[in-house]
Amino acid sequence: MTFTPTRSAGLARLNDFVPRAGRVYADGRNADHGPDARANVSMLSPYIRHRLITEEEVVAAVLTRHSGAVAEKFVQEVLWRTYWKGWLELRPEVWKRFIAERDSAPRSADFAAAEAGTTGIEGFDDWARELTETGYLHNHARMWFASIWIFTLKLPWTLGADFFLRHLVDADPASNTLSWRWVAGLQTAGKTYLASADNIARYTGGRFSPKGLAREAVALTEAPTPSARALNDAGQIDPRTPALLLVTGEDLYAESLFAKDTAIRAVLAAPVAADWPWGVKAATFVTAATDDARERAGKRFNCATSTVALDAEVIIATAKAAKVKAVVTAYAPVGPVSDALSAIEPALVAAGLPLVRVRREWDSAFWPHATKGYFPFKERIPGLLGAMGMRF
Repeated sequence: MTFTPTRSAGLARLNDFVPRAGRVYADGRNADHGPDARANVSMLSPYIRHRLITEEEVVAAVLTRHSGAVAEKFVQEVLWRTYWKGWLELRPEVWKRFIAERDSAPRSADFAAAEAGTTGIEGFDDWARELTETGYLHNHARMWFASIWIFTLKLPWTLGADFFLRHLVDADPASNTLSWRWVAGLQTAGKTYLASADNIARYTGGRFSPKGLAREAVALTEAPTPSARALNDAGQIDPRTPALLLVTGEDLYAESLFAKDTAIRAVLAAPVAADWPWGVKAATFVTAATDDARERAGKRFNCATSTVALDAEVIIATAKAAKVKAVVTAYAPVGPVSDALSAIEPALVAAGLPLVRVRREWDSAFWPHATKGYFPFKERIPGLLGAMGMRF
């Protein structure tokens, strides 16, 4: 189970998976056969999450080979990620609430045992170790793990979500945070997910059948979540304006957002957000993948490149040396990278360097429809894909 951190590796994996993206995927996707047996799922999530390959590319490739009816399960999984991003983008206060609750949550001995995989709960401990050792868990295992964490071990859900966010190679702030909220009964108020030994045994092929799991899952409660706000306007830049391209781990195909003759004079790559405690596997993948993105962008625009921290002084100095008038970057959705960009933006603006966040058309098309639950969003999918030239 290796994730080579390059766009070419992501495209190769997509090409290999497309023939299995129809009924083969639909019939076998829920089974967790272990870290050495993942042929039943795509293993594309690290590449999609960091946009080494884009959602649009993935869906287009699958729908070129399969009808919408046949590939529905897989396409829906891709669109769930888009929906979660849109939902959180329209309600950024939920992210701030998660951070505040995580930082104030008590770290007990039971919490330490859960992270170390020493609770004595069969399956759960194995998944904790698999996560830290590989940077990946099967989606079904993520649900079981979250349920046991919350309802059997009765640990703060925010600490479990943070554990995933630090170690998963494909950890997306929106998908991760909101999925944990869903298991806990917060995202869809009162609706929880209860892991059972029978279900775990069935879908792990008998590998695990843990004893002593909670028999009920009483939904957690919270203050009402805010209503959806309007989506921020997308940034734009005149292609003739000399600019510095800032590449982050949120979008590692950033060069595709601009025409080749855009006046990009330098490329800076910032792998991870400042002060974010990434696990070894996640940090290694994102750092190497960002190097791949930096090199590609440098070749496309025939300019100098370098890797930096998200530091305003460094960016300003590089921008002045390159004699640019703006800093452009792919739009970072709500999360640690967006927070870090917001933190440095005032200094850039004060130095006469507007920070232009360019959003993908895919996001601009789908995110505004994440105002309610997934099913109203789902009804929009055929029309939105059709407008992009895809039949679903």
